[in-house]
Amino acid sequence: MSKNYTSIEICAGAGGQAIGLDQAGFEHVALVEIEALACQTLMFNRPDWNIIQKDVRAFSATKYKDVDLFAGGVPCPPFSIAGKQLGKDDERDLFPEALRLIKECSPKAVMLENVKGILSKKFSSYRSQILSELKELGYRCIWQLVNSSDYGVSQLRPRAILIAIKQEYFNYFNWPKKLDLYLPSVGQLLHEEITSLGWDDNDWLKKANSIAPTLVGGSKKHGGADLGPTRAKQSWAQMGICGKGLADKPPLPDFVGMPRLTLQMTALIQGFPKKWKFVGKKTPAYRQVGNAFPPPVAKAFGDEIVNAFEKYRYEITKGAGFEIEAA
Repeated sequence: MSKNYTSIEICAGAGGQAIGLDQAGFEHVALVEIEALACQTLMFNRPDWNIIQKDVRAFSATKYKDVDLFAGGVPCPPFSIAGKQLGKDDERDLFPEALRLIKECSPKAVMLENVKGILSKKFSSYRSQILSELKELGYRCIWQLVNSSDYGVSQLRPRAILIAIKQEYFNYFNWPKKLDLYLPSVGQLLHEEITSLGWDDNDWLKKANSIAPTLVGGSKKHGGADLGPTRAKQSWAQMGICGKGLADKPPLPDFVGMPRLTLQMTALIQGFPKKWKFVGKKTPAYRQVGNAFPPPVAKAFGDEIVNAFEKYRYEITKGAGFEIEAA
């Protein structure tokens, strides 16, 4: 697919958002990520992308002036209900850095995603501050909660999406409509992979008949290669999945009990392409998967941003044509 638009992404992780935006038609002029293993994952899968291993605080976007899109998934722990919700007082809060970089490169559009906790009443004044700064820079903004399952991901995974677009493009932007398509259940999605070594259990397939709970990747300080807190593990158990950790490989023919998911299975639940590989041992690799922004969701929003640019370009071209004829 030819790329007509450019993007910068911060906190790129293992590439979930980058994959979706690439599919929507954006050329990544810079993907900034601090974690070495995540950068290695990006380089292994897409060596053609410009991957920059750097702390966002030390990154400057001045050389990317007038890039089309600035995107990213700034760290979630400052706003997650699983943490202390310190917000702007958390040293991991990178919204101020995102605003600094937006000022430096003046993109046509901005897309930032985070956990739903940032939309809580507790952070209303902080959200207002962020929106106020964006408006001063010439953007009109929408900040809403979406469920990843509305865009083709077999997982609820609610995310808070902030879209900011410069005034001239805003009226051409449409919030992505929920996709009217059939979502495979966990059993249907994972059946080929979980039976790849010969294990097959029709009762399990019948039990795993709903979409997945939200995968939780955890942070470097907390969280291992399991599928989330107690409530999430209970939800997985109802589908016949043991959520206490990941398996190194799919179950063998004589396996009895509740199987565990493999890293590849969790990646499929997140919407990653089957061929996408993750660098690192089990826990850090799963952290890359569990903290990712599902590619299909990123593509849905990327498509609408591109549509806004294209509609604006068409109107400008059409207007110029009319002026020439009138002259």
